[in-house]
Amino acid sequence: MKLLYKTIFIAIVIFNLVGFDSVNRKELFSEEIKLRVDELLSKMTIEEKVGQMTQITLQAIAKTEGTGDQKFVIDEDKVKEAIQDYHVGSILNVYNVAHTVEEWHSIINTIQNIAVNQTRLGIPVIYGIDAIHGATYTKGATLFPQAINLAATWDRDLAFKEGVVTSKQVRASGIPWNFYPVLGLGRQPLWSRLWETFGEDVYLASQLGEYYINGAQGVNFGAPDKVATCLKHYVGYSFPINGRDRTPAWIPERMVREYFLPSFEAGVKAGAPTVMVNSSEINGIPTHSNYHLLTEVLKGEMNFEGFVVSDWEDIKRLYDRDRVADSEKEAVQMAVMAGVDMSMVPYDFSFYKLLLELVNEGTIPITRIDDAVQRILLVKMQLGLFEDPFPQVKWSSEFYNPDYDQINLQAARESIILTKNDENLLPLSQDTKVLVTGPTANLLSVMNGGWTITWQGNAENLYPSGENTVLEAFENKFGKENVSYSQGSTFDEILDIEEVTKAAGESDVIIACLGEPAYCEGLGSINDLTLDEAQLSLLKELSGTGKPIVLVMLEGRPRIINQIINYCQAIIIGFLPGMKGGDAIADVISGNVNPSGKLPITYPKSPNGLMCYDYKPIEDFDVNHYTPQWPFGYGLSYTTFEYSDMKISDREINDGDELQVSVSVKNIGSRTGKEVVQLYLCDLYGSVSRPVKQLKGFEKIELKPGEVKQVSFIITPDQLSFMGRDNKRIIEAGDFEVYIDKLKASFKLL
Repeated sequence: MKLLYKTIFIAIVIFNLVGFDSVNRKELFSEEIKLRVDELLSKMTIEEKVGQMTQITLQAIAKTEGTGDQKFVIDEDKVKEAIQDYHVGSILNVYNVAHTVEEWHSIINTIQNIAVNQTRLGIPVIYGIDAIHGATYTKGATLFPQAINLAATWDRDLAFKEGVVTSKQVRASGIPWNFYPVLGLGRQPLWSRLWETFGEDVYLASQLGEYYINGAQGVNFGAPDKVATCLKHYVGYSFPINGRDRTPAWIPERMVREYFLPSFEAGVKAGAPTVMVNSSEINGIPTHSNYHLLTEVLKGEMNFEGFVVSDWEDIKRLYDRDRVADSEKEAVQMAVMAGVDMSMVPYDFSFYKLLLELVNEGTIPITRIDDAVQRILLVKMQLGLFEDPFPQVKWSSEFYNPDYDQINLQAARESIILTKNDENLLPLSQDTKVLVTGPTANLLSVMNGGWTITWQGNAENLYPSGENTVLEAFENKFGKENVSYSQGSTFDEILDIEEVTKAAGESDVIIACLGEPAYCEGLGSINDLTLDEAQLSLLKELSGTGKPIVLVMLEGRPRIINQIINYCQAIIIGFLPGMKGGDAIADVISGNVNPSGKLPITYPKSPNGLMCYDYKPIEDFDVNHYTPQWPFGYGLSYTTFEYSDMKISDREINDGDELQVSVSVKNIGSRTGKEVVQLYLCDLYGSVSRPVKQLKGFEKIELKPGEVKQVSFIITPDQLSFMGRDNKRIIEAGDFEVYIDKLKASFKLL
């Protein structure tokens, strides 16, 4: 990189740093805490400040790995080196497999004892972990459905409860910081982390993220049963143009602001005190070096008062992968000046050494360091770490609660989506003889996915014996005498076809469990969404037996199954329903539970049919059409709901007015059921082309047979807004339409 560019870059960022202290941030912290932080900051050396910005992984301070029968052992000498010599402010991660609560307590106690009792200022370490569907790295934790399933419930209350339970168990482990929730939108179905998102819609993701944060943090994330949340991955990471993990996104600023920033803004408003950075790049600029997004937008426009942490090794990658810096030292300079406050280094102290050099030589101003450290210390103080950073043994006895299992089972049940049910094949009577087959039929890992006990979540031998696979759940529900099993195929290889077809011939109904093995991040990248040929062939062979087929898809993203749709009489999309997923699927198929899940994504019919539901009119014009396998918001029930009497409060409203919308919903079927009432809005004409419809409200209600409920919504002025041609949020006068089910109403904004 040319020296001239370096000089210009440094000049620009230093110029833009002027006025750092005048940013009008959201008030997360009390004045008392801010005064305490300022006092502590004034006592710190440059070395101590730079150390606070350094985060290393548990592997860097380990004596043994803890794999197999080997016990994990922390190395106290390495801990002392990290904390006493390099003043490290944060540690993260698990070493290979989940630890017991007692093991976590031993680890955290060792770290905090050295940090608090054996250093000059006694600043505690903030320990972070990826607890993305429960306390995923603590043995015996409640492991919920993954985020895509939580989104399929369309239930804010369940998001809140999952946040509550996860925080209790993470904090009981002695860990105060959770790298969650993921608030990137899942609008690229190929992406291997789609299942970590709350789906493709801005409003749905924002609502569920907000409620999860409220449950996880309460009114004070320093409470002994709460944790600090971390919004990730800011921003655009979830929309790689080629679908592969950690690859470039090309997103115009208007699109970034319209689709990808609002969910993060909702998380900031909900009080999340930390944000993790997108590992990739947008429009050619790696996000870890993007001053505009990290400082001007996040810390400026959004008034974010907490701190920004890098993702795994991503500051180094500005040099050795992205090549926007010509040395590791320049990479550190770029990231810190762009707005990264803490570096997930994670294996060494290179960041510390290089940042110290940059500060001492004047390349990075001390004002920027003070800003970063102040943000970090504010979060540590709010967490109560300065009062007591040690794990509370008393919380260990409350780690498990039977109520958690019921919440988990309810979440799994409500996440199951019935997309086909010809001639009301389902539910099955419990004396039905069923064949359970397919590669996902007898594994727990396929219902949980990555970040489960291990990083990839695929260590089946480590899963708890007390939970049921789909096969085991069917044996419990229908009786072993009524259930036969033949695997039929692996994920990519046909096994004994004669055996499985013979078993099918002796059964009344075939339960074909297909899908994906567990995976996480880049190791889950694929080139084709089409389901593996071996599984497609298995189902085609089974169709030749003439027996009705119930297809159960367990998958982290919507694998394309158009070749076999017509061979199936009923189809269930299970995604990743968690540890209780087997029981939930058996409950739905047996009729013990009436399915209520709705798709939080558009399920594509073909490899290139990747349109989202909120497409633009030009995408469904002339020869272009929106033809998914199933649309966003779709899901069947064993009962029927009738919508009527839709009303709006006014046919004309003024700028700044709210609009009230109501509708009556009646259960005209014979079963009690839950329905997700969905309100969509269309701005018919705009100076920027508007989507054909956008979700602006939803409520999940339960109705007994014959019962009627009126559901009301309020459309706010903000919900009428969009990003104009100058990328500023505007509201334009004009005609709007509101849709609920098949009902429609029109109004005009004057």
